[in-house]
Amino acid sequence: MDFNVKKLASDAGVFFTRAVQFTEEKLGQAEKTELDAHLENLITRADGTKNWTEKILRQTEVLLQPNPSARIEEFIYDKLDKKLPSRGTNAELLGQYMLEAANEFGPGTPYGSTLITVGEYQKRLGSAERELLHTSATTFLTPLRNFLEGDWRTISKERRLLENRRLDLDICKARLKKAKQAEAKAAVRWNEVDKAEHELRVAQTEFDRQAEVTRLLLEGISSTHLNHLRCLHDFAEAQATYYAQCHHYMQDLQRELNRCANSVSAPLSSAAVCPDPVSSAFLSGPPSPGATVSSSSQRPSTLTMEQSQLPVTGTRKAKVLYDYDAHDASELSLLADELITVYTVPGMDPDWLVGERGNEKGKVPVTYLELLS
Repeated sequence: MDFNVKKLASDAGVFFTRAVQFTEEKLGQAEKTELDAHLENLITRADGTKNWTEKILRQTEVLLQPNPSARIEEFIYDKLDKKLPSRGTNAELLGQYMLEAANEFGPGTPYGSTLITVGEYQKRLGSAERELLHTSATTFLTPLRNFLEGDWRTISKERRLLENRRLDLDICKARLKKAKQAEAKAAVRWNEVDKAEHELRVAQTEFDRQAEVTRLLLEGISSTHLNHLRCLHDFAEAQATYYAQCHHYMQDLQRELNRCANSVSAPLSSAAVCPDPVSSAFLSGPPSPGATVSSSSQRPSTLTMEQSQLPVTGTRKAKVLYDYDAHDASELSLLADELITVYTVPGMDPDWLVGERGNEKGKVPVTYLELLS
């Protein structure tokens, strides 16, 4: 018990002495040992890494989970080391509501059948979102948290220890300076100066050793950047996969709705059940004669002969919205933002048009185009 009390008193004395030294340095009443430039640069770089990692982590969490209540719930479960209850995404919930509404209105009705179609695709979108959340948490958010809660805490601990060693060193320097001044006035014995010099050498050794340990840890920030770089690539790849899936699902949904619309013979019923702005714009009638000019200044006579054999309906210009790779020789590959001439022929699938680009001609999907008037 006596030992503990003495140790507590000693620690309190050291803390007080360091506080006095720190305060005098801030007031300009005491000299301060400066760290070397390389170590200072490493500290600045490490502080920047920590601050920006926190901001990126926090904003990524907001992006993936905009609901603050849900984020708080996830945080609490994570701190309690408990498994978060399974919860559907917003798209999955919307899809479920649509399916339940379809059962009430009647699956055989036009509205009910369309609700089922759209609801199923909403659930697919929700499933893709769930996969994005899982992948992003595993490959991106977790490594960032591990750095902040692991490596950074170790670095901070060693930096605090380095600061204490620096304060101890400066305290010893001040004591030696006072001892020499007193010796010059014959106010102290020579052994007091020797004791102060010995304490200074010990303090300098401990400071140098701690500075080296801190430097090695700070230089490890470069490895942290490389690790976060790989995680960033994984996050971008997960996003690309998710948005590609969403685009694919929505393209399929548009085709399903187009088939639904074309299966209804009455135009008003078709528009009420499955409206399709792209198809409607095309079927509204041929454009003005000036819009029938091909993107090429000269069109081969062979194309004119083919068109004379198959009646052309509604020839017009179209802007390509997305890149498209032809799957066979009957299709035409497309590049986003280019202009092509399109038309249809009797008996052709309503999801497709005939596209022309100079001497090239082939089928193109309607959903990849914006028809121009």
